[in-house]
Amino acid sequence: MPTISANPLVPRQRRVQCASAAGLHHVAYTEWGDPANPRVLVCVHGLTRSGRDFDRLAAALADTYRVVCPDVVGRGRSDWLADPRLYAIPQYVADMVTLIARLDVESVDWFGTSMGGLIGLALAGLPGSPVRRMIINDVGPRIEPDSLTRIGEYLGVQPRFATEQEGIDYLTSLSLPFGALTGDEWREINAPLLRELPDGGWAIRYDPRIAEPFKATTPELAALGEAALWRAIETTDAALLVVRGAASDLLSRETVAEMTRRGRHVSQAEIAGVGHAPAFMSADQIALARGFFLGDGASAS
Repeated sequence: MPTISANPLVPRQRRVQCASAAGLHHVAYTEWGDPANPRVLVCVHGLTRSGRDFDRLAAALADTYRVVCPDVVGRGRSDWLADPRLYAIPQYVADMVTLIARLDVESVDWFGTSMGGLIGLALAGLPGSPVRRMIINDVGPRIEPDSLTRIGEYLGVQPRFATEQEGIDYLTSLSLPFGALTGDEWREINAPLLRELPDGGWAIRYDPRIAEPFKATTPELAALGEAALWRAIETTDAALLVVRGAASDLLSRETVAEMTRRGRHVSQAEIAGVGHAPAFMSADQIALARGFFLGDGASAS
């Protein structure tokens, strides 16, 4: 049964049943704000992260939005897919369509970090898409090769930790480009990524098999995916804000400029002192998001 709070500012843990070619699975999500609010913001995380990355942002926007933060299948508290070959954007988009149908709204705003931005962009490019406004956080159709090499070094690895803190420290070491977070902030976003094992120790809450399709991607498949995302940029009617970490190794300034040129309603912002990807936990970053979603064009530059 879903966890329902009488206080709309306290998050609720829920899940929705979705389908794949291999069967049924559940996608877990955290929901903030008034559950009857028709104004919905969907926040989708990066490749190995979880919806709990958005706790600060969601709490800050829950006065305006019903904020929904899913754990993409294979991550967090969501189920693992029976067939790991399905860990790819088409399945993730299908799951998000099911989630939005569960929310019973006609349109949504979207905040997507890294993989979450690619999912949102793919959805926004579909005819009749429900996406109205979207922040694309440090990702674009063209991904820099060096970042793929870096990600490939840890993706699919399933280390075991003696203590929760050891796991938090490991995850923090992978996430340092997020910015200058405090120890408490690192714990806030990394503790939800860990699960305690029945026989002792801790492990990361994700299916290591998500690495299989990532590592099986050929240059030809990557080129097809990039072309599809450029088409989405060119055809979507959604207003887009592309946010880049100034030190990002994944999203280049050149790609941001091309997104701005080729898109219909694309603005950009760059955040100093951050790589891939801005955490959106600080007051100034949250203000940037709030300004864009509330229609303040001056928030983006």
